[in-house]
Amino acid sequence: MLESESAAGAYRFVITPGAPQVMDVDAAVYPRKQIGRLGIAPLTSMFQCGENDRRLANDWRPEIHDSDGLSMLSGNGEWMWRPVVNPAGVRVSSYMDENPRGFGLLQRDRNFENYQDDGVFYDRRPSLWVEPRGAWGKGSIQLVELPAPDETFDNIVAYWNPAQPIQPGSELLFGYRMTWGTQMPSNPPLAHVIATRTGIGGVIGQPRRYFSGRFAIDFAGGELATLLPQANVEPILSASRGQIEITSARPLHSIDGYRAMFDIKPPDDSVEPIDLRLFLRRNGQPLTETWIYQWTPPGPRERRDALALAGSDVG
Repeated sequence: MLESESAAGAYRFVITPGAPQVMDVDAAVYPRKQIGRLGIAPLTSMFQCGENDRRLANDWRPEIHDSDGLSMLSGNGEWMWRPVVNPAGVRVSSYMDENPRGFGLLQRDRNFENYQDDGVFYDRRPSLWVEPRGAWGKGSIQLVELPAPDETFDNIVAYWNPAQPIQPGSELLFGYRMTWGTQMPSNPPLAHVIATRTGIGGVIGQPRRYFSGRFAIDFAGGELATLLPQANVEPILSASRGQIEITSARPLHSIDGYRAMFDIKPPDDSVEPIDLRLFLRRNGQPLTETWIYQWTPPGPRERRDALALAGSDVG
């Protein structure tokens, strides 16, 4: 039973133990007052540091996280991967959709060497995937990232938020299946992201005249392993602001996949987030899922420090 100041309701859970473990959920919610934000099928997880975000990488372990990204399968069939971060301030990202097919917080990196944790074994943490039953209509998958000083805080939240305003006296009916495990029931048929790495941009060995960020995204699976070396694979990139530079996509034989790289030059000294989007294409057809990211550029002082460490004399 659900009983609160904001709503009453009832939930039914049918749990099927195993590997993976499955839970079928039916929810009936009756709002008692107007609700500004309602989270359906809420998921929580933890991310302190990883290969894409080393802001708090002061621990002896290279990576510390229960999940490394948010996976989404939209109503129109597009697969998207959003690596999560441990931000300096609260961040909320909304991904608009209609009748989503699924979403989840996943732990894709299963390599013990990348964690080195022989106590809690982050490489074994389960992923969680949500499959809606029926038509959920218009709304958004929302991702909330909270700053966390250590791994004891669950600082990552994801859920479905209906677009229709929640009014008192209405009836809200939702059904969905939740799957826990290392293998999810739905996976991208195209190549998927297996790593996101960040650093300072520019050309090594040459003075940097300005600050830029470097991104390296590794894709594996799909058709990538079967492509000939001369295949025309192009990175399709977009940024909400700033200038994209030094783009490339080349084979990475160690993973039988491809690595895409690019720099992003912020347009000003602000720390306003920049939304990035990338996928690989060949002959007009996508080869990979869509990588999406929200990058917060460092402030002016941090940029000067980064350039100084890189050996550039920029005022």
